[in-house]
Amino acid sequence: MPAATSDTAAASEDPAASVASAADPAPAGGPAAAMPEMFTWEFATDPYPAYAWLREHAPMYRTTLPSGVEAWLVTRYADAKQVLADPRLSKNPQRHSAAAHARGRVGIPGERNADLMMHLLNIDPPDHTRLRRLVSAAFTPRRVAEFAPRVQELTDRLIDDFVERGSADLIHEFAFPLPIYAICDMLGVPAEDQDDFRDWAGMMIRHGGGPRGGVARSVKKMRSYLADLIHRKREGLGDDLISGLIRASDDGEHLSENEAAAMCFVLLFAGFETTINLIGNGTLALLRHPAERARLQAALAAGDTALLDTGVEELLRYDGPVELATWRFATEPLTVAGERVAEGDPVLVVLAAADRDPERFTDPDRLDLTRRDNQHLGYGHGIHYCIGAPLARIEARTAIGTLLTRLPDLQLAADPSELRWRGGLIMRGLRTLPVTFTPGDTTTAR
Repeated sequence: MPAATSDTAAASEDPAASVASAADPAPAGGPAAAMPEMFTWEFATDPYPAYAWLREHAPMYRTTLPSGVEAWLVTRYADAKQVLADPRLSKNPQRHSAAAHARGRVGIPGERNADLMMHLLNIDPPDHTRLRRLVSAAFTPRRVAEFAPRVQELTDRLIDDFVERGSADLIHEFAFPLPIYAICDMLGVPAEDQDDFRDWAGMMIRHGGGPRGGVARSVKKMRSYLADLIHRKREGLGDDLISGLIRASDDGEHLSENEAAAMCFVLLFAGFETTINLIGNGTLALLRHPAERARLQAALAAGDTALLDTGVEELLRYDGPVELATWRFATEPLTVAGERVAEGDPVLVVLAAADRDPERFTDPDRLDLTRRDNQHLGYGHGIHYCIGAPLARIEARTAIGTLLTRLPDLQLAADPSELRWRGGLIMRGLRTLPVTFTPGDTTTAR
């Protein structure tokens, strides 16, 4: 869902493609050999020990990514906040000085060829300021709040489809379709076209192991459809988000058709995967921490949703859906954590590392749903703070709260070591999440 419309869009790196380059400079504080391997499948399963090592020994670390692009990784919380808000670091991929930029290795796959570059993830002020103001005029808190009952309806409908069976794959049967159908409804995509979006989105999140070129083809199909839909909406505006984007104006300025299409695209592409991962990662964390899960279920049974609110924030911090913030590029030489960053260098903030920094969070490797001092960076920081965060929170609270209420004895149906995580540099999410529970009926706890 739209939790990704700032620093949380997907990328196409495959963690199994390589490990950290042996040519990387030895980080201060210890020999390079002491560093755990990165970008392997084992690392994808549990990256936190490697990130802890980097925080301690090399908080600003230059490495070669699986794609071949060299980039800086920022792992400490204070440095991460600095970088996320630093105007000397551009979001525009054209600032990248490396030849790899021309091969499209630093953005969303296919967006360049589909003419979808002009969205909030890729632009800086003043264009970013203008576009965000226009989008905010359509994507209002009131619109999001009014959409909450529809999120609940979709959540219950999806659970109805498997509740009588006593087992399910919560990724494919629940966490994946929920944000797709929700954002399609909000945008105003007709019901008869929404399964096409589900197919295109499925190809996108499988990009790590899908057929070559499949992501780019899906992007082109989505772009063509969105252009046609925007044209149709102009002829008869409704009460949906696309109509709101068309109406939005700022001192006489309007979104161009390309800008409107790009914004819809990034809401669909970048946003839905974060919600899939938040629901999947969050549910897994609760299943692996039975005491915290029981505490939350007791609160929900008593009609108290306060723990659900703080709990979702803790799940975002503890094992969030976005591992690294999206690309930034130095517009001039600068220093971060004592390391000199050259103009044009890519810089990636490791949100998963920053949000477990013991200098900022007490006992950071412990899941604590009551955690109050929880200014995590899961939705970014600064002018690129996620515009879709309110909707993402509604979806996560609704999905997780309803699962725990309607399926009270939910259990993981696989050993945690057998679970597999999707390939990718930016996102962190499960391929599957098999569960079992006592079969119920479609009216249980409704």
